[in-house]
This record gives sequence, structure tokens and C-alpha cells, in this order.
Amino acid sequence: MFNKKKQTMENTHTQVMSVKDWAITLLIAAIPVVGFIMLFVWGFGGNVNINKSNWAKGALILLAILMAFYMLVFMIFGAAFLSNMDSFSDFN
Repeated sequence: MFNKKKQTMENTHTQVMSVKDWAITLLIAAIPVVGFIMLFVWGFGGNVNINKSNWAKGALILLAILMAFYMLVFMIFGAAFLSNMDSFSDFN
């Protein structure tokens, strides 16, 4: 009896997700704060489908790369803007 329950739980974690499951997953992930938190829950939670878990981990990696890129761009353009502030004060 215990072995059958274990096999059923393993089967639910490895079965292919349906289109409906993916649509609901993407809809929840699109909610600004809740989606970000759910990516961590899905990525590192123990009772999650392996496909959803891998997708959430990949999405978190991409978000980290994009955040680092945006910070770099803002620092470069911010430094360029602040260095040109002296030339704007000459017009006053």
C-alpha cells in the first residue's frame, strides 16, 4: 500500500503538464509581486511538477541576468548624465 502511494506521488511530479496547466502557470507568473514569489515556490518547493520547477528556475536565472544588465546600463547612462551636469550649469 505504501509503495503504491509513493509511485502515484512520483508519477504526478514527472507527468507532462497540459496546456491548461501551462496557461494557469503563465497567468499566475504574470502577476507582478505574486508571480515573482511563485517562481521561488515552484522552483524550490518540494511538491511541484519537475517541468514547472525547471521552468521556474530558468525564469529566475533569466530575471537575474536581465536585472544585472539593466543595472549596468543605468549605471553607465547615469554616470554619463551626471558627468554632463557641469556643462548644463554653464547656460544659467
